[in-house]
Amino acid sequence: MAAPWRDVVRDAAAVRDAAAVAVDAALLAGVLMRTGEQPLSSDVVNYAPFTLLPSAVPRALFEQAYAVQQDFNLLVDAISQNKEFLEQTLASTIKVDDFTARLFRIYMQVLEEGLAQTVFLGINRSDYMFDCGLDGTAALKQIEINTIAASFGGLTSRTADVHRLVLKVLGKTKEASRLLPNNPAKGLALGIAKAWELYGSQSAVVMFLVEEIQRNIFDQRCVENELWNRNIRVIRRRFRDVFEKGSLDGSRRLYIDNQEVAVVYYREGYVPQTYDQQNWEARLLLERSRAVKCPDIATQLAGTKKVQQELSRPGTLEKLLPGRPEAVARMRATFAGLYSLDEGEEGDKIAATAIADPERFVLKPQREGGGNNLYGEELRQVLQKIKDSPERTSYILMDKIKPQPALNYLLRAHSPLQVSECISELGIFGVYVRQGQEMVLNEAAGHLLRTKAIQHADGGVAAGVAVLDTPYLV
Repeated sequence: MAAPWRDVVRDAAAVRDAAAVAVDAALLAGVLMRTGEQPLSSDVVNYAPFTLLPSAVPRALFEQAYAVQQDFNLLVDAISQNKEFLEQTLASTIKVDDFTARLFRIYMQVLEEGLAQTVFLGINRSDYMFDCGLDGTAALKQIEINTIAASFGGLTSRTADVHRLVLKVLGKTKEASRLLPNNPAKGLALGIAKAWELYGSQSAVVMFLVEEIQRNIFDQRCVENELWNRNIRVIRRRFRDVFEKGSLDGSRRLYIDNQEVAVVYYREGYVPQTYDQQNWEARLLLERSRAVKCPDIATQLAGTKKVQQELSRPGTLEKLLPGRPEAVARMRATFAGLYSLDEGEEGDKIAATAIADPERFVLKPQREGGGNNLYGEELRQVLQKIKDSPERTSYILMDKIKPQPALNYLLRAHSPLQVSECISELGIFGVYVRQGQEMVLNEAAGHLLRTKAIQHADGGVAAGVAVLDTPYLV
């Protein structure tokens, strides 16, 4: 892959000047996070970590990722409506993974009761890396698809302007003009607004369901402000607020503090630590309601690692999306090798292979939010320990992707300015809205590039490992 900034990276004085401009530009543009010391206060904020320079991304792979996003939107939606597929696929996982099992129980309860929800909103983000083959050519390989609380659509909408300015300061005006406009915040808000409109009550609100600790609030505010600009009222509540003040009327309309809720947009609810008994009850209340949930619990289950692994089996995509051979081919072209650790001969064989050669694989539990995957020696030790236990079925194995590193500077508050060997991950945001059986909206809504130093195997921006970036197409 081309390294467009080779001359700049080695010029210490130019880098120092550009970094000072970049930090101020980020603060000015609102590329912000609350601090770890005061995560609930906006009195003291700092810039969200980002790269000094935009990272090179092969144009053909970038376009491929965009071209397949609507297919993935259709696939996630199809899985969420296919009870038999979810039941079969997650059967082994829910025996050993309590979190997935609790979600699944709510899913079954809501189905048995009969869905009150008629409008469905999906906001997902499909994440990829660029796998470098032995001949040096790069291929697009999907890491995962996030179907709940896919973040940084807001801050990344503002990051390209910062990089544009940095390139100009470095005398690269022509290159600066080539950075693409990107506004996922607007695209995500468009989906939420459409769902709100179809819900059909002008006085109803959109509720952002948020975490107790809210460092990443400005990312959410970007989407929120887009909704206020459309005169759609937004409220922010936590699970505990729902438990204490939420109720359903006879038609299963959801009310909080005497306000009817049209759309529940989850920015929380994807890790077990979120849930105590109270929060599980709040989640059930939300799922039973008529409000549009983004995601509803079926769509959250569609994003599990076990489902991802099942999709890679021959014939599965064809069953889920009959009569769409082109879409199936586009999606399959992005799949990395994925392997089941279910009990039986197939699982035994792949477990033994991974223990013998752990550097070839990544071990993934059924978790979102970054920082959960296992690599190398750690992978080998864990697999050795659970290889003869049903517990192994709560993981999947994936081929390890080997991207080509590039030099960049990762700007973090209170950290020294030093050059790092880095790798990047590209996410494409997708938004869809379905009413009954009719797909009303299906779009790719923008992109997110995150970059990290190669010594960090796993983890995203919120996990404190990766930083925000902008693609420079080569």
